Amino acid sequence: TSTEAMSYPSIKTLGIIAEGVPEQQTRELIKVAEAKGVGMIGPATVGGIKPGCLRIGNTGGMLDNIVMSRLYRPGSVAYVSKSGGMSNELNNIVCRNSDGVYEGVAIGGDRYPGSRFLDHFLRYQDSDAKMLLLLGEVGGCDEYDLIDAVKSGRITKPIVAWCVGTCASCFATEVQFGHAGAQARGDTETAAAKNKAMKEAGFHVPDSFDKLPEMISKVYTQLVEEGVIVETPEGETPQVPM
Repeated sequence: TSTEAMSYPSIKTLGIIAEGVPEQQTRELIKVAEAKGVGMIGPATVGGIKPGCLRIGNTGGMLDNIVMSRLYRPGSVAYVSKSGGMSNELNNIVCRNSDGVYEGVAIGGDRYPGSRFLDHFLRYQDSDAKMLLLLGEVGGCDEYDLIDAVKSGRITKPIVAWCVGTCASCFATEVQFGHAGAQARGDTETAAAKNKAMKEAGFHVPDSFDKLPEMISKVYTQLVEEGVIVETPEGETPQVPM
C-alpha cells in the first residue's frame, strides 16, 4: 500500500495513479508523507517526467510519442499541470515552441493533491529550468499561493500560465467538470478570476488556451535573445525499438 511504501527510508517520492481515493484518506496520506519527508504525486495522476533521466507513471505516453516530443533529453521549460491528459498535450506544445521539456509533473485533479503547484515551482526555481509553465483549472486556490510566491520574490523565473474552465461562465449554475476538484466554490476559484489575478501579478497569460503555444514561443524567444537560454544543436534522434 501507499502507507507501507512510505515506511521505507529509500523511497523519497511516491506516485499514486489511482482515481476516486476518498478525500479523508488522501489527507491522511498527505500528513504521513509530510511527517516522513516523502514527496507525493497524485492521487489521480499519470505521474511525471524528467527527460533524459526518469519518468514516474505513464507521463509522455508510448515510446514513439516520447521521441516525437523530444522527451529523451532535457529542454528549458518546466511545467506543472493538474490534468494528466493535458500534460501530454503540454509535452507536444512545449516541444513545438521551445527547445523542449526540462521536467513535467501532473499533480492530479483531486481537491486535495499530495503536492501542489507551489511545491514543484519552488523546486524548479532552484533548478536549471529557464522558464516555467502552469496549466491550472477551475476550482481550488493553489494558483494564489503561487502568485504570493512571485510577489514575495521566492519565484523569479518567467511563468507562462493558463487556467482551463473559462467556459464555466456560459452556464447558469456552477459546473462540476471531470476532475473532483474542478468546481468553483466561490468567485475567486473561477478560471477567469485566477487568470486575471495571475496576469496582474506578472505571469505571461494568453487570452485563451489556443494562444498558449504562441505565448510559450514568445517568452522562449525572448529568453534566447537575452542569452538566458543558449540553444544547442539537436543531436541524432533515437530510434524506437521495433
